[in-house]
Amino acid sequence: MTLQSYLRSISPLDHEAMQAAQTRWDSIAKPLHSLGLLEENIIKIAGILGTPNVSLTKRKVVVLCADNGVVEEGVTQTGSEITALVAHQLAIGRSSVSLMAQHVNAQVLAVDIGMFGEHTPDGVLPRKVARGTCNIAKGAAMSRQQAHKALMTGIELVRTLREDGCDIVATGEMGIGNTTTSSAMASVFLGVPVQDVTGRGAGLSGEGLQHKMEVIRRAITVNQPDPDDPLDVLSKVGGYDIAGLAGMFLGGAIYRVPVLMDGFISSVAALTAVKLCPQVQDFLLASHVSKEPAGQMLLHALSCRPMLTCDMGLGEGTGAVAALPILDLALTVYHQASTFSQIQMQAYEPLE
Repeated sequence: MTLQSYLRSISPLDHEAMQAAQTRWDSIAKPLHSLGLLEENIIKIAGILGTPNVSLTKRKVVVLCADNGVVEEGVTQTGSEITALVAHQLAIGRSSVSLMAQHVNAQVLAVDIGMFGEHTPDGVLPRKVARGTCNIAKGAAMSRQQAHKALMTGIELVRTLREDGCDIVATGEMGIGNTTTSSAMASVFLGVPVQDVTGRGAGLSGEGLQHKMEVIRRAITVNQPDPDDPLDVLSKVGGYDIAGLAGMFLGGAIYRVPVLMDGFISSVAALTAVKLCPQVQDFLLASHVSKEPAGQMLLHALSCRPMLTCDMGLGEGTGAVAALPILDLALTVYHQASTFSQIQMQAYEPLE
């Protein structure tokens, strides 16, 4: 199937399932809507799954690993070799997100979608589109065809997970330099100055931040990405991790799998997916708001409200994993709480 064929196959959320989930929440012996976003997210997940009998037992954290040629401009505190080192830690279960995932009974899948090395590290799924992107300060990050391939890779990852019985997917990424590419895309998509969407990433100095912003401005000037053509923006100033994540959000809508957004980079990918297919916006679930300057702006553009505000900026999917216990708590109430009729209490009535 072509990308357009996939996108045409997306059907709306199941409103019958959502109404049934809403009815269940309203029957529980508590003030109406008093669990707020916890209720809303379970209702949305019911609409994605097509059933009010929501179960999120089998969960995966998919971390897309890719390198970025713009690192040669000195926009990061560390070199690109760190991407492979962290990918190895992901594979052996010792990275931050791996340890968090173990605590919430989630499995981590590290994917090489575009790391520099010729060989994919042991324990990492090989899905390399190319050995890193080109330097966006000098030209396009990738070809349009490569961007398309990375999108399709993300879609196929979700299809495979769905066939394996996965109930929910948390998104993550690892790639030195990807806050630079994400800031460039955010600036173009949101139509705001580079300085408003660019942060320190993994810890730049004030001088380093100024240099990073100048490199991003140069990249946008050199490439002239078209904000009305998401594939153009993605291929010119994006990265393989962003492209693959955008594909995963598309795949979530295509294959009816809840896909949790993580932070800044994940939100840029989600916005890319929505610009490719506006209907995807209805399927988005925001875990947290990133501490990066564009974090809240992107969520606003996506009409998403985060479950957590923890000033996080690690990436790897840590924010998405941190939100999984929130959904578990919501489901405990949803499935097990007594109803008004069971305790012979008069139900609350909506007054407006």
